[in-house]
Amino acid sequence: MPVFRLTEDLGFPDPQLASDEGLLAIGGDLSPERLLLAYLIGVFPWYGEGEPILWWSPDPRCVLFPSEVKVSRRLERTLRQGRFRVTCNAAFDRVIKACADVRAANGEETWLVPEMQAAYTRLHELGLAHSVEAWCDGRLAGGLYGVAFGRFFFGESMFHYETDASKVCLASFARYLAARDFLLFDCQVTNPHLLRMGARNIPRAEFLMRLRDGGATLERPVERVFLPEVLSV
Repeated sequence: MPVFRLTEDLGFPDPQLASDEGLLAIGGDLSPERLLLAYLIGVFPWYGEGEPILWWSPDPRCVLFPSEVKVSRRLERTLRQGRFRVTCNAAFDRVIKACADVRAANGEETWLVPEMQAAYTRLHELGLAHSVEAWCDGRLAGGLYGVAFGRFFFGESMFHYETDASKVCLASFARYLAARDFLLFDCQVTNPHLLRMGARNIPRAEFLMRLRDGGATLERPVERVFLPEVLSV
């Protein structure tokens, strides 16, 4: 499959034309308008330091249906104990920076280059990107962030400083989304941690069909606003 080069035009090629690895296009920019269009059609940016912007639509797609989140007995016990206080949009800047810093500290490559962090912070300022935080004794212990579009939440990254903190964020937020009739939490690509918590792979064609049925448009991308509150689960 060819890899398309984007121009100043905001359009994207059909995601079904992506390569076997999921790479669809190269170039463009990280403006809010382009990012929103990308999410609307099932595409996301993912690239490293010194690389051009790369746009992906993998097949299969890893997703979590909020009502299907799996919580182990140990994690359920942790949730009931109230060790962590879980909030939404209380520390977006700190969460996205920690997602990058933790990967770097572990010797892992990260796509959260400064330009990416700035782009998603701008989406947060526009009310489209959101963070979930886990606090322990007043300290930020873990978190995740992503983009809300219609009744979809597109998860981007997560981190933890303390054991179970990111799992608490994901489990709490999935229940929060399920209670508000969200259809899907997009995990993008598979990892064992997500699979253990109920995520599964679906064909890209099915993902795109569900996305089309999710009710989002560029004119009205967000139906529900997440407030900086303690999550009720």
